[in-house]
Amino acid sequence: MSDPRAAARAIDAVRRGWPVAITGADGTISVLAVETADDPRLTAFDPDGTADVLLSDERAAVLKLANQRDAATPGAPVMVARVPWLDLPAAVALADPAHDLATPLKGPYRTCPVVAVCAASAALSLARNAGLLPTFFVRSDGPAEAHVTADDIAGYARQMGLAIAARAHLPVAGAEQAEIVAFRAPADAAEHVALVIGAPDGNPPLVRLHSECLTGDVLGSLKCDCGPQLHAAIAAIAASGWGILLYLRQEGRGIGLVNKLRAYSLQDQGYDTVESNLRLGFAIDARDFSIAAAMLRLLGQERVRLLTNNPNKVAGLEAAGVSVVERVPHALPPNPHNAHYLAVKRDRTGHLL
Repeated sequence: MSDPRAAARAIDAVRRGWPVAITGADGTISVLAVETADDPRLTAFDPDGTADVLLSDERAAVLKLANQRDAATPGAPVMVARVPWLDLPAAVALADPAHDLATPLKGPYRTCPVVAVCAASAALSLARNAGLLPTFFVRSDGPAEAHVTADDIAGYARQMGLAIAARAHLPVAGAEQAEIVAFRAPADAAEHVALVIGAPDGNPPLVRLHSECLTGDVLGSLKCDCGPQLHAAIAAIAASGWGILLYLRQEGRGIGLVNKLRAYSLQDQGYDTVESNLRLGFAIDARDFSIAAAMLRLLGQERVRLLTNNPNKVAGLEAAGVSVVERVPHALPPNPHNAHYLAVKRDRTGHLL
């Protein structure tokens, strides 16, 4: 049985730059996150300088390593063999695509077999849950400040134990008759929110799944359509009679605020949204819509009308046991700054009109 508390401790450890031991079905490894390491920590973790470097397959493909046998399996973790010049700055250059143009990669890099594939895959998931670039120094016998299993990390990702933490009346612009409901999971610091607009009338509610976007929702960024979509969704739900807006703490399609800003930097270099996420070593869309399904069930709703152009949201709710009886389109006109972004959503991620 998985222990989400162990996963939470491991997430805290890698964010602090501490090594973590991960046990999978095929063995145990000790890992040190490249992003939060420094020279003293790396020396303490790897005094003889032999720790290999673990990458995601997405990042390995960007680095042109996928033509090597040990990096050729799609979806599998990739290990880069350590050489004397692969020090911390070189590992940071491996991890962070912001350095791809500024810092020429020394190379050539040689990949080597991943012995504990299950544990290595769990390490990459741990980094993503922590909001870090998925790159680690790896030893089979290194020190550790926290211990966790692959099952613990997988269980944490499933957000077990979600519960309503608080609720209150909250009139908002466009919907004065609204109630805000906050949700927590015991092992997760993220607090997801629902805005229940109007009163249940026996019909499936009009529901919008809105992923947090600090730059769009709060700062009014023109690079995306998130802010206008949020306000238009509230207006549409109010006009429908009743419904629910779920505000999901999954910034940047699930990669976190810092990594989203890194993706923005890559977009400044000419990469689109999809390419930027892949260069960072993340999936195109890392969000988990089963969280939304759990929130809806806690609100007593298992049949919904979904306000979306994203078929993945429909599939995510259906897979988690919430029936989508109707998909209601939700589109806004582009502006000069987000027209390309919206075209990429349509052409590369399957968004509908």
